[in-house]
Amino acid sequence: MKEEEIGRVTHFFPHIPAAVVELEGDLAVGDTIHIKGHTTDLTQVVESMQIDKAPVQEGKRGDDIAIKLSEHVRIHDEVYKVTS
Repeated sequence: MKEEEIGRVTHFFPHIPAAVVELEGDLAVGDTIHIKGHTTDLTQVVESMQIDKAPVQEGKRGDDIAIKLSEHVRIHDEVYKVTS
C-alpha cells in the first residue's frame, strides 16, 4: 500500500469526535486515510465529510474539511491517503 500526504489536522472536536483537515491534495468519501503523529496512528475509511457544515462527497487542495473519526487525533497530525 502506498501513502500520499494530503493534509494536516488543524482542529479536533473531542465531543463529536471529528477533525478539521487542511487539504493539500484531493480526498473523497470512501477513500482510506492514515493519520500519523507523535502519539497518533489511525487508519480508517472516510465515511462522511463536510465543508462549512454542509455535506460533500469530495474535497480539493485548499479546502478545510471536517471528517468524523473513530479515535482522538491531535493538531498538526499528518493525514495520508492510502492507495493500492
